[in-house]
Amino acid sequence: MKQKVYDYLKTIPKGKVVTYGQIAEFLGNKKLARVVGNILHVNPDPIGQPCFKVVNAKGELAINFGGGGREIQKKRLEADGIEVVDYKVDLSRFQMK
Repeated sequence: MKQKVYDYLKTIPKGKVVTYGQIAEFLGNKKLARVVGNILHVNPDPIGQPCFKVVNAKGELAINFGGGGREIQKKRLEADGIEVVDYKVDLSRFQMK
C-alpha cells in the first residue's frame, strides 16, 4: 500500500494539491485517510514523493508535517505555485480533480 501512495503522489501536477481522503479513495477505501497520513508522515523521500502536496479535507496544512513542520510544507507549496493563507489552501482553486 505504501508504494501505491507514493506512486500516486507523483501524479499530482505542479500547482495542485490533493487530500488524504482523495488518496484513500484512490486506494479503494475512503476510510483509509488516517492510514494515508501515517504513510506520508514516514515518507523516506519527501522531494521525490511530494507529500507536501497533501492537505486535509478543509485544505489545511499538516501541523506535524513529517518533512519538517508546516512552515516547510507552506514554503514548498508556495514554491510550487500554490497560494497558502493562514496555513490553508483554497481547494476550489488548487485541488486536483
